[in-house]
Amino acid sequence: MENKLLFRGYDRAGLDREYDNRNKVPGFDFASFLRDCEQKCEAARASHDCVLDLPYGDSPAERLDIFRAPQPDAPVHVFFHGGYWRLLDKKDFSYIADGFVPQGVTVVVVNYALMPGVTMDELIAQCRRSLHWVASNIARYGGDPARISISGHSAGGHIAAMMLASAGMPAMTHACAISGIFELEPIRLCFLNETLHLQPEHVARNSPRCLPRLVWCPLTIAVGEHEGDEYLRQAREFGAAWRGARDQPRVLVLPGVDHFSARWQLGDPGSTMIGLALGRA
Repeated sequence: MENKLLFRGYDRAGLDREYDNRNKVPGFDFASFLRDCEQKCEAARASHDCVLDLPYGDSPAERLDIFRAPQPDAPVHVFFHGGYWRLLDKKDFSYIADGFVPQGVTVVVVNYALMPGVTMDELIAQCRRSLHWVASNIARYGGDPARISISGHSAGGHIAAMMLASAGMPAMTHACAISGIFELEPIRLCFLNETLHLQPEHVARNSPRCLPRLVWCPLTIAVGEHEGDEYLRQAREFGAAWRGARDQPRVLVLPGVDHFSARWQLGDPGSTMIGLALGRA
């Protein structure tokens, strides 16, 4: 008997393959990758001027880290981490300070509660609160609240996009969604939902491709050439959905890049990814 098709010609096994990022990179050792990241994160926290674990909300997970640029009134970049909304922590991404601070940018790395401990609705609400906190408080830490840009990788790319689909957000100078998920229905239908527990109503409220854009600033949607058909489709269809008279999102397919090399580039100040995140490339 044939497996039932669930989404755009994929059955469950097909969707599982498309969204299993670790197995899409031949020979990839995720544990080793995390160890390398941890070493770089520890070094970054030791070498940069940073303020860690600042609360932006009431729950224990609502904390952020600030890595300060040396000059006063520096532009500010807010970064939302990945991990499929269920893994990792801001401390696993401190190394991105090595990419942003040498560019003269104060970078803020946001933490949020992980699913299934919270719903997707609450996770996004926390991230909205973090941006409001940054806009109201970053001047005390040497940042310019009139020059806030945002980015995120993987699940963080989804979060960054959701910030632009949210009412009442602070002004932003640029947004970059890297390797993002912009339509949650295939996530609900694949192995990830065994942890996430997404319901159809969560999908409807939190799929930016299907939502109106409410924040207007230049938007870059970046995806690696080797991230798989569904990631490429998601990026292209999201860019097409948000095209309009006021703004034309850039959709860039990066040659030779996979899901994890895209993330790794964020620690390199001369990388394409840092230029894209800041709207300078």
